[in-house]
Amino acid sequence: MLIPFLIAIHVASIVLWIGGVAFVTIIVFPLIARMSDSFEAVMLFQGVEHRFARHVRFYVALAGITGFLVLYLEGLEGLLFTGRGIGITIMLIAWAFYLLVLIFEKRVFKKIFGKPGEKFDVKKVFTGLGVFHWFILGLSMLAVLAGVWQGHAEHF
Repeated sequence: MLIPFLIAIHVASIVLWIGGVAFVTIIVFPLIARMSDSFEAVMLFQGVEHRFARHVRFYVALAGITGFLVLYLEGLEGLLFTGRGIGITIMLIAWAFYLLVLIFEKRVFKKIFGKPGEKFDVKKVFTGLGVFHWFILGLSMLAVLAGVWQGHAEHF
């Protein structure tokens, strides 16, 4: 009963995490792109990012903990970086990428937005962030597809 519970928690955390990334990518960034007031765009982004960042840190940690527990309890760690374990490997790579992004997020934002009071090209910054978000959303969807495939490939 422990493994199905861990898998359910794992999947729920990923739904909330990737769903949030999709919302920001598909809804928030296009909304920001249409804004004419740069200050308002930055404030909207900061409001959404600060609120979502707290949640995503929790979801990424929960997904990692439950994912590693299931991998260990099922004895599947030997499949990592093998042909049979490509789905698990893709999920691990996506998770590790997000973890790195979260670890270095503050440094990256300081570099992107500069010091308080410094001028920066708002449209250029948000275009770059939008492209990056489409990349991580694509990586996320690849991991979801790989996870579903990995979990059900033996049934076919």
